[in-house]
Formats: sequence, structure tokens, C-alpha cells
Amino acid sequence: MRKSNAGFTLIELMSVIVILGVLAATAVPRFVNLSGSARQAAVEGIAGALASASSLNHAQNIANDANLTSDAPITVSACDDAAGLLDGGLDDDYFIDTVATVIAEGATATCTVRFDSNGNGAYDAADTPFATFTAYGATP
Repeated sequence: MRKSNAGFTLIELMSVIVILGVLAATAVPRFVNLSGSARQAAVEGIAGALASASSLNHAQNIANDANLTSDAPITVSACDDAAGLLDGGLDDDYFIDTVATVIAEGATATCTVRFDSNGNGAYDAADTPFATFTAYGATP
């Protein structure tokens, strides 16, 4: 009685390695450079949080003006004041447009939040990515 050897031949192993190499060569480039997309998503998330916080602050301002509550809203008279609406403030890597946009109480302004892509620690119109949000003026 003969005993058969069970296992893979060298050709079968080489075929599997080639197939895995081809799959890796096509899949890796898709996942290697996702940092730009992640930064854009983060900036859009921050812009959404700023818009939501600004809307809630505006509602608080309306309720305060109507004497429905004694809780005062946070003062927002310029775009960069909206950073104070976020719990913990705005991360150091992000900046809100510091252009002298004065927002009257009850008025709105379209503001821009940017990621500090050049690392200079300051708002720069060349920083990317960026996203816009609507800020509502509020004064207690």
C-alpha cells in the first residue's frame, strides 16, 4: 500500500502568492492616501457642529429676548466668536475666518472653518481643506 503525500505543489503556492500580490497592488493605493478625505470629513464635521451650536445659541437668544428664560446666550458678533459655542472650544489645528464680519443680533453670516494645512498656527486663506457654516448673531 502506498502512502500519498498530501500538500500543495510549488506551482500552486506560487500561483497563490501571485494572486495575492495582484490583489495587494490594486487595493493598497485605494487605502494608502485617505488622509485628505479624512481631513475634509473632519472639517465638514466641525462646520456642522458650529452651525448646530450657532442655531441653538440663536434659539436661546430668542427665548431670552421673549423673557421665556433667564439663561443668556453666548455673544456672537463675528464669525470667530462661534468657536466659543463648542464645548472645549475649537481644536488648535482649525481656524475660523477672521475677516471682520460683524453679525448683528438675529442676522446670519456664512463663515469658513479651515484646517491649518501649512502648520503656521494662524488662519490663512490658502489652508485646505475648508468648509462653510452659518453663524447667527446673538447678544445677551
